Amino acid sequence: MRSLDPTDPPAVGGYPLLARLGDGGMGQVFLSRTSSGRPLALKTVRSEFGLDPDFEERFAREIASSDQVRSPWTVAVVDYSAPGQRPQWLATEYVAAPTLADRVRRHGPLPEASVRALAAELAEGLRTVHRAGLAHRDVKPSNVLLGRRRPLLIDFGIARAADHTRHTRTGGVIGSPGYMAPEQVTGGAAAEPGDIFSLAAVLVYAATGEGPFLRRGEEASAAQLLYRIAHEEPRLDDVPPSLRPVLEACLVKAPDARPTAGQLLGRLGADAGEWAAAPPPGLAEDLATREAELRDLLSAPTATVGPPTTPTVPVAPAPAVSPAAPPAPMPPVAPPVSGFGPPPGAGAWASSLSPGGGASSAAGRRRAAVVAGGVSAVVAAVAVGVWLGGAGDGEATRGTSPPSVLSPSASRSSSGSAAANALPASWVGTWQGTGPGSTAGDGVFTARTTKVSVTLTLHAAQRGDLVGRQVSQVTEAGSGDDIGCTETLRLRETHATSMVFQAVTSTPTDPSLGVVCRPGNVYTLAEQGADTLVLGDEGSQTAGSPTRLRRVT
Repeated sequence: MRSLDPTDPPAVGGYPLLARLGDGGMGQVFLSRTSSGRPLALKTVRSEFGLDPDFEERFAREIASSDQVRSPWTVAVVDYSAPGQRPQWLATEYVAAPTLADRVRRHGPLPEASVRALAAELAEGLRTVHRAGLAHRDVKPSNVLLGRRRPLLIDFGIARAADHTRHTRTGGVIGSPGYMAPEQVTGGAAAEPGDIFSLAAVLVYAATGEGPFLRRGEEASAAQLLYRIAHEEPRLDDVPPSLRPVLEACLVKAPDARPTAGQLLGRLGADAGEWAAAPPPGLAEDLATREAELRDLLSAPTATVGPPTTPTVPVAPAPAVSPAAPPAPMPPVAPPVSGFGPPPGAGAWASSLSPGGGASSAAGRRRAAVVAGGVSAVVAAVAVGVWLGGAGDGEATRGTSPPSVLSPSASRSSSGSAAANALPASWVGTWQGTGPGSTAGDGVFTARTTKVSVTLTLHAAQRGDLVGRQVSQVTEAGSGDDIGCTETLRLRETHATSMVFQAVTSTPTDPSLGVVCRPGNVYTLAEQGADTLVLGDEGSQTAGSPTRLRRVT
C-alpha cells in the first residue's frame, strides 16, 4: 500500500479511499471500506474504455455474471458503478495478502510442496469458475493472492468486460504476455482451456521464478513472448520432475488436448485444502504485518462521505450462463439507505445485522456478496453466539424488553445487597451451543451461514465488573470462513433468574479475514435449570443460531 496522491478523490461511489493498492492496465486500485469497516478493493476503470458505447452495458453484465461465482477461491463483488457514473468502478472484498508475483519477486521460487498445494487450490478455484460457464481469461501471478487459508483468484470481471473493447479498438488481445494461451495470442476464443494453459504458466513461475517462455535473466518484449507462446515449446528445465509431466500436458498448443480443471486435480494427486499445511516460509509473518497495517488504516478516522449522487446498481443474482448467452435483466435500482439499526445497548441483537449498526447508502443496499462486508462486520457485532437481529423487510428491529429484565425498577430492586449484585455461583463456568445456521438470508440484512457455534465463559464478578468472554464461530455459506467475533463481557445487570451482559471489547475470532467487530452490544440470558442458559427476547433471532447454551464445565 502507499498513500493517496493529492489528486486522488476522497471517495468513489460513496466509499472513502484510504490508500493506493496499485495500478493496472484497466485502471487504478484503491483500498476502501464499507461503513461497517469491512475492507474493500475498489478499482476504477480507465476513461478510455468509456469511449466504447457498449462497454458500460458489458461491464454491468459481466460483473453480474461473475458474481455468480461464490467460492472460497474468489473474492465477492460488493458493488459497482451505476450507468452513466464516471469514473466507472468495481468494489470487491479485500484480502490483506501478497500476490504470487510479489512473493516470488521478493523471496524467490516456492518450495515444491507449496507449488503442488497452490496448483490444487487454483485448479479447484478454476473448476468453480468453469462450472458457472465462465472463464477467467487473465490468470497470472499478480492475479493470485496467497491468503492464509487458501490462494485466491482475483480480477476477472473487468477483463472480460474489456475483451471486446480492446480487440475492436486496437486489434489487441486480452491477457498478460507470458501467461496467455496460444489461442488468445492468435485472436481466438479465450475459454476454459486457455485458463488451464495460463495456470500452468503461473505454476512454472511459482516453481522457478520465471515464466515458461522467458529465458533466465532475460527481459523479453511482449512481441517476443507472444511469438514464443504461439510457436515454441515451454522451458521446463527447472521445474521439479514430479510436476513437469502435469504442466507439460497443460501447456500443449491445442486447447482440446489440455486437461480440464477436474482432470488436473486428479493428475496432481493433491486435494484443495492442503495450502494451510504447506505455506511458503515466512508467509505467516508477511500476512500478520499486512493485517496489522490494514487494521491501522481501517481504524483511522476519515472524512464523512456522503452517498453517490447516482444510486448504484445492485449485482443481479443471475443464473449460470455461458459467455454467449444473452444478458440477464438487471433489477431496478435500490434506493439509498440512510442508516438503521439501534445504537449500542438498545436491542443489540438487532444492531448486529445492520452493517456496523448504521449502514451508509453505499454499503447498506448490497445483496449477498456483502456477506463478507455486511455479515462479517455484522457478525462482528454478534455476541453470545450470533443471535443476530434484523427484520426480513430490511429494517432492523428493536425488541421490547420485559420489565422484569431491563426495567429501572427491576434493576433497583435487585441492588439491595452485594449478593444481589453478583453473578450467581451457578452461572460460573463454560457454556456452549451450536445452531445449524441458515442459508435463507439475503447476505445484507440476514447472514448466510451453515453453522453457528458459541462458547461462553463466565467467572465470579460483581455488577459493573468484567465477567468473562464469548467466542462466536460463524461459518459463512460458500466460503467456509469463520466470520464470528470474540468479545469481553461486562456484567451490566443482575436479576433473579436472568443477567444482562455488555460487550466492552470485540475482535475477530479469525483475525486474518479483516472482520471489524464493534463493542457495546447488550445481551440478556436467563437460567433454565442447572445446566442451561436461554437467550432473552431482545431483538430478532436469526434462523439457525443457538437459542440455548449448555454447561460444559
